[in-house]
Amino acid sequence: MVEFPSSAVSTWGAAVVFLNVLLTRLGVPIPAVPMLLFAGSAIAAGSLPFWPVFVAAVLGALIGDGAWFTAGRIYGRKLIFALSRLSPAIDSKLGKARSLFERFGVPLVSISKFVPGLGLITPPLMGTTAVDARIYAAWDIAGVTAWATFWLLGGAAAERQLHMLLAFVRARDGTVIDILLAAALAYLAFRLLQRRRERRRFVPATPDADLEATPAGWRRIAPPMVLDARPEAPTHEAPCRIPGALALDPHSPEQIDGALLVYDTVIYCICPDSATAVDVTERMRRNGYTRIRALKGGLDAWQRRGFPVEPLSPVGDPTTGTRVAKLPGDTRGAVTLRGLAPRRNESA
Repeated sequence: MVEFPSSAVSTWGAAVVFLNVLLTRLGVPIPAVPMLLFAGSAIAAGSLPFWPVFVAAVLGALIGDGAWFTAGRIYGRKLIFALSRLSPAIDSKLGKARSLFERFGVPLVSISKFVPGLGLITPPLMGTTAVDARIYAAWDIAGVTAWATFWLLGGAAAERQLHMLLAFVRARDGTVIDILLAAALAYLAFRLLQRRRERRRFVPATPDADLEATPAGWRRIAPPMVLDARPEAPTHEAPCRIPGALALDPHSPEQIDGALLVYDTVIYCICPDSATAVDVTERMRRNGYTRIRALKGGLDAWQRRGFPVEPLSPVGDPTTGTRVAKLPGDTRGAVTLRGLAPRRNESA
């Protein structure tokens, strides 16, 4: 049991809310919503004043978002690249954030507060753009204000239910802190379970004991087709690829060359858990590409195992801005690889 004197609620309530929201916005894997719900319940019960708690939540979120925006403005794509490598969750949400930004523009800053997974990646992503800092700040203030108000009022509306939950816990010698810790542990367990589940979907980058890390050995064990699903910025940071790999745009809904249907295909990216490669693999399987898998560990694991790489020398397509590559034995010239394709009709 974690002791939590009731007299400390009104004294430290706002400070605890501020610290919790700030750490969450800075990327610490702890949830902020349970704290805001219980704070709203305490406000409805008269144990906490509304305005200090509300201001604390808004300030904590603004400081965290501002720190990420400033870091994105200073370090640019290098920061996004580093975050993508450190966290597969960020890597998988980056494409969604970019597509939403293209659709909604700067208002994405406000929308992202209510979309799981986008709240952390949006501020540094906005920092890498040419968005004016004052415009960003205005939308961020609007979004944070709406976000804090929503959850505090939600806690106030559910005050009776939360009070019953707290009474149940107190009857077993627990406190509200025990509830919050249990929620944080459940959140962490859920994240770890997701990562373990994703790790089972890969092709391990493990060489055969009898094969050396040479181009000849690679050709004997490699699948006929390898796709490079790294975004444009990471390919600039790591200008190499698996020999013969073809560039794939993981965010494009346009058609890829139908010849890939007849190949055993492996997709790789750069994040530790290959979240982007897994996502693209699942999407392509739903569209008829059943002979496709993700490479466990991505390009980093490939290089650690001693397999060869070759310099990346993409050819820019002046009409689409995508990289161009040729399929083996293709006599029709270059083809542009995209992320998805519809199922081919059986009669075709």
